[in-house]
Amino acid sequence: MSDQHAASWATAIQATLHCLTGCAIGEVLGMVLGTAFGLHNAATVVLSIVLAFVFGYGLTMRGVLKSGLGAAAAFKVALAADTVSIAVMELIDNTVVVAIPGAMSAGLASFLFWLSLALSLAIAFVVTVPVNRWMIGRGLGHAKVHAHHH
Repeated sequence: MSDQHAASWATAIQATLHCLTGCAIGEVLGMVLGTAFGLHNAATVVLSIVLAFVFGYGLTMRGVLKSGLGAAAAFKVALAADTVSIAVMELIDNTVVVAIPGAMSAGLASFLFWLSLALSLAIAFVVTVPVNRWMIGRGLGHAKVHAHHH
C-alpha cells in the first residue's frame, strides 16, 4: 500500500460514517414511507435502496460542489466514491431487516420496526468499514472525494 493511498481504520470509519449518513436517511425514509403507505415488502425495500443512493450521492455531491466542480463532474465523483460503499451497506442492512421475523410488517409504532432498522444499519456499518478501507488503500471509493476537499 503506497503512502499516497494509506488507509487507516480511522479514515475508513470516517468514510463509512459519511456513507451511513446518506444511506440511513434514504433507508429510514424509504422504510417509513413504504410502511406508512402499506407497500409490499419488496416495493418498500426497492424504495429504501433508491432513496439511500439518492441521499448518499447527494451528500457527496454537496461537498464536492462546494469545491467548485460542476454538477456533472460532481456526480461522476459521487458515483466513483460511493457506489460500492452504498451497495454493500444496502445489501447488508436490507438483508438484516428482511431476515428479522415480523420486522417489515411491524408498523411504525412498533419497537421491533425501529430496533430492526437500527440493528441493520449498525451491522451494515461494521461490514462496510473494511470494504472502504480496502478501497481507499487502492485510491478508490472515498479517496476520489479527498482530491476535492479544501
